[in-house]
Amino acid sequence: MTSQLPALQVVVPLVCAAGCVLLRSAFGAWLLFSVAATASLLTAVALTVQVWDGDVIRYEMGGWPAPAGIELVIDQANVVVLLLLGVIAVIAAAYGRRSIELEVPLRRIRMFYAAMCLLLTGLFGITVTGDAFNLFVFLEISSLSSYALIALGRRRRALLAAFQYLVIGTVGGTFLLIGVGLAFAVTGTLNMADLADRLPAVAGNRAVTGAVVFIFVGLAIKMAVFPLHAWLPGAYSEAPSVVSIVLAAVGTKVAIYAFARFAFTVFGIDVVFTDLPIGEAILVVGSLAMLAGAGVACFQQDFKRLLAWSSIGQVGMIVTGIGLATASGVSAAYLHIINHAVIKGALFAAAGILLIRLGSTSLESMAGLGRRMPLTFGAVVIAGLGLIGVPPTAGFASKWALASALVEDDRWLILIVMLASSLLAMVYVGRIVEVGWFRAPADLDERTAENVDQATAAANPGVVRVREQTSVLMAGPVALLAVASVYFGIDASLPSSLADGAARILTGGGAP
Repeated sequence: MTSQLPALQVVVPLVCAAGCVLLRSAFGAWLLFSVAATASLLTAVALTVQVWDGDVIRYEMGGWPAPAGIELVIDQANVVVLLLLGVIAVIAAAYGRRSIELEVPLRRIRMFYAAMCLLLTGLFGITVTGDAFNLFVFLEISSLSSYALIALGRRRRALLAAFQYLVIGTVGGTFLLIGVGLAFAVTGTLNMADLADRLPAVAGNRAVTGAVVFIFVGLAIKMAVFPLHAWLPGAYSEAPSVVSIVLAAVGTKVAIYAFARFAFTVFGIDVVFTDLPIGEAILVVGSLAMLAGAGVACFQQDFKRLLAWSSIGQVGMIVTGIGLATASGVSAAYLHIINHAVIKGALFAAAGILLIRLGSTSLESMAGLGRRMPLTFGAVVIAGLGLIGVPPTAGFASKWALASALVEDDRWLILIVMLASSLLAMVYVGRIVEVGWFRAPADLDERTAENVDQATAAANPGVVRVREQTSVLMAGPVALLAVASVYFGIDASLPSSLADGAARILTGGGAP
């Protein structure tokens, strides 16, 4: 059975998606999603144990050997992402039991969980596949399910956000497909390992250069790298709370992993970072993203939208580490992937509680939050300190690692940009603290506070909406992530070991 684990990582959530559609019960659909999430996490842990010492697992789908058949590959470079996906999926399942009942009409809940299972299928598939075309297929599965999930947001503008993401995401997917097609036309293969072996023989071919550019621009859109970020603020802020948690914590991270996989182990460091100026371009857009994301976040009036713009800046830090193309830079990028997933997961989970309790995520509605909801506000502050990079939070550990990598590579200007971004983070986190602690509580309409909105209440007549009960049921994941954001700052041995292993595989010439 253990030999089938790579396939089960994708197949289990896919089968559960079909089961959610067939079931007539919202609770049954949630149960299936929980099974898919738990099984995915356990599978990811088992695979991590198997490759911990540097081994590589290659699984031939249907018994067809590569490069003719489709191959799944597990190594230290992708088990980091698998673990993150599994952990966030389990947290989303626990958190969403109450959240979804309050935010999504009852008649749509089972289809919601079906789409969530498909989202996991796509994200896990992108992470484990060793075939370039199948990476595109899984990317489209995750994208299509994301469009539907975002559109289920409680406000009408969620439809606009979903449509905007659909248009921009389709452009990104098209660019990726064109790039994969050019690479296939030149080499005659779609297997990533085979591509890496055949590309040196056609070095300098313009079609190869075109493939590199198209693939990286397509993935940059999915990564929401500035200035290709336009879809992200609306998608994160308008999606249901559970969807925001998953997308913010791991959605863009999977695309970043795919980018690194193509850059380091398919096309190679020499082609991407020496022959072409892609490395320098990454450093430029990463620096701009750090400043633009944090700067715009300072002026947002909605908590979720503020967090969305913050994510753009944090993605800039991650891609900057990758753009250095050094072992220390890539390790710092992976470490920040882990820590940012924990921090931003905690913040978006807290935002979901605010939506249920206050009926809004506007900063105005958060006035006096520290006195009305001290535990939730405490989690927000702790995670916010992680965004700034205050010791001993996890954000400090990864920012310190990135700063050290920049100093090692003599990138002093980028280091100054990163410090400026962290100072801007102090501004927008400080705004949250000022509103939540120093302002008098706003007068809220009790009916608004007890219900997310009247339309959802009418659609779910059987759901009990008691604010205190809701906060207790949803507070566990928030507290867990907030504690983890501090623990990984005090003892960063586990995430650092995972990040170092991934960097060794990518920059040390590990096979894709």
